[in-house]
Amino acid sequence: MGIIRATLNAISGGLADTWLEILEADNMSGTTVFTKGVVVRRNDKRNGNRKGTEDIISNGSIIHVYPNQFMMLVDGGKVVDYTAEEGYYKVDKSSAPSLFNGQFGDALKETFSRIKYGGTPSSAQKIFFVNLQEIKGIRFGTKTPVQYWDDFYNSELFLRAHGTYSIKVTDPLKFYAEVIPKNADRVDINTINEQYLSEFLAALQSAMNQMSVDGIRISHVTAKARELSQYMAQELDEEWKSMRGFEVLSVGVASMSYDEESQKLINMRNQGAMLGDAKVREGYVQGAVARGMESAGKNPNGTAQTFMGMGMGMNASGNFMAAASAANNAQMQQEAAEAEKRQAAAAAAEKAGGWTCECGHVNTGKFCAECGKPKPAAKDSWTCECGHVNTGKFCAECGKPKPEQQDKPWFCPECGAKNLPGAKFCSECGTKKN
Repeated sequence: MGIIRATLNAISGGLADTWLEILEADNMSGTTVFTKGVVVRRNDKRNGNRKGTEDIISNGSIIHVYPNQFMMLVDGGKVVDYTAEEGYYKVDKSSAPSLFNGQFGDALKETFSRIKYGGTPSSAQKIFFVNLQEIKGIRFGTKTPVQYWDDFYNSELFLRAHGTYSIKVTDPLKFYAEVIPKNADRVDINTINEQYLSEFLAALQSAMNQMSVDGIRISHVTAKARELSQYMAQELDEEWKSMRGFEVLSVGVASMSYDEESQKLINMRNQGAMLGDAKVREGYVQGAVARGMESAGKNPNGTAQTFMGMGMGMNASGNFMAAASAANNAQMQQEAAEAEKRQAAAAAAEKAGGWTCECGHVNTGKFCAECGKPKPAAKDSWTCECGHVNTGKFCAECGKPKPEQQDKPWFCPECGAKNLPGAKFCSECGTKKN
């Protein structure tokens, strides 16, 4: 028993005088991965074929296959034919299997050879459909915090992640053989997802560990959805794609939260980074004094008494406040002096033929001794035909004069746009320079 592609004439001629069936997939929702084929308009009052035997498909019946559907013709529990191409197909028990692979090409031949029907036809014939669309919105959430080593914070942090992921069936025959429960007529992903969700969360832990090794900051994980999907695909490729015929297509992290201890460490690190700036520290000290004076003015027991108490407190802590401000001012003066010294050194180096790199290091060679970046080209430099970079009117290597067209910009004769020296085409309209 097999299927052959049907034409409109074949359909109309085949249905003229015989009781045949027209079948298509049952309704598929966004989470339906597998469903049985049903008779089209079986309960319609104009349909006179109401006494047909269950699970017997008449020879010559027509099957509708819509886009992103994989249809299987099953006889006695064995797949005897299939198609991944949309269209109309006619059941022909005298024909050899047609095996329309559609988008899968030869990828299904090996799988089919292992599960195909090898005996005489049985009395149970069914049509099944696998949903080839992306199955979206599968929810996940970490029950316990996931470990994540962050080089920026230099500590082991713990986070909880919640979101959704999507899958796509890549080998429908393997998916049918390994994932679909026996004798099931309809399967929703949420009814079989318990095992796969556990495997997904385990792979999520491994993927985040790999992201940590790659140096991605913990606060950037949410924005790295595409990279996370790639990590997950690598982790689950063997178990899901190779063994079960489906793969992770995308992962979306909707929310991420840290456990209490991790949040404390992050806050402490951020606060320490801010207070490492002398200006921020001095502002904090002055703000504390201002807030104290503001609170004193709101005291219902009397401002004078409050300020008297505040004065006593300030006498006790005055030395600390003065010392803190003095330390802050000293650091700011030191930083200003160092910045001024760097600027002076850079100016002297440039005057003597040296140059200052983007990282701030002063150099005399062609590459920065600190970060390795090459020396930037001079503002008025030009490149000779021999490849030497010059700043004067003649090449220091071969003596050729500086090309006149490189000395000044030119204006496009068509649109009037100003173009850089040496440009052969207008940057606005593309007109070639005369």
